Amino acid sequence: MFLCPLFSGSSGNATAVETGGIRLLVDAGRACRALDSALEAAGIPPDSIKALLITHEHIDHIRGAGAFARRHRVPIYANRGTWEAMAPALGHIPPEQIRVFETGRSFYLGEASILPIKTPHDARESVGYRFSAGGASMALLTDLGWADPAILAQVAGCRLILLEANHDPELVRSCAYPYVTKRRILSDQGHLSNENAGKALARLYAAGLRKAILGHLSRDNNFPELALSTVQAQLAQSSIPEGALGLWVAPRDHPLPIIPMED
Repeated sequence: MFLCPLFSGSSGNATAVETGGIRLLVDAGRACRALDSALEAAGIPPDSIKALLITHEHIDHIRGAGAFARRHRVPIYANRGTWEAMAPALGHIPPEQIRVFETGRSFYLGEASILPIKTPHDARESVGYRFSAGGASMALLTDLGWADPAILAQVAGCRLILLEANHDPELVRSCAYPYVTKRRILSDQGHLSNENAGKALARLYAAGLRKAILGHLSRDNNFPELALSTVQAQLAQSSIPEGALGLWVAPRDHPLPIIPMED
């Protein structure tokens, strides 16, 4: 089992996942050609991807979804609300490639159980995912306005997670964005701050988490060193020894090396 962020940020998101003997792509927020190139750069043949899972309909998560599905003849999985919101942007998708799941109810691909988890974000029916196979689990949670304890309970026990660490609130407040944009980012339906990501990771560490990838960093209101140092400070406040939780930052424009769930 592994996670491999290919792109991460407001200019496009896509993560390759291997779980239960099957390879998946979560989101396809770059052009199909860019997705193929990133997969190849990560050592993952594009034709080894067997399904595309969508978290929500925002363009930085679906830009290349239709083209990727058509080129590689893979099904697209999303809940009904997301399908209704994103369908006009995808172009024609053959009926046999349209798969609709119910948020909060697990489904299976290969030997993997996949749980779509409702997330607080300003989208039609945004979700994250928990992937479980062989008694082990990992998760992907981005685009969430706050770390709802009910959400964290649904990923408790995961060994590896890709979690949003989008921004530093003071940088957001002082940046040149319009007020309405700042309010959206900082709201409970916006994006998770570095500090709140750190607090969530400290809680999940106590439940068995041992590796975390910080993702969806803002281009203007965050940078990798700040995200890492803020999260590490929160872990230290929770008396978690330095290095006990492996930490990586997902790059915006190129793949992170494959992070296996277990060493």
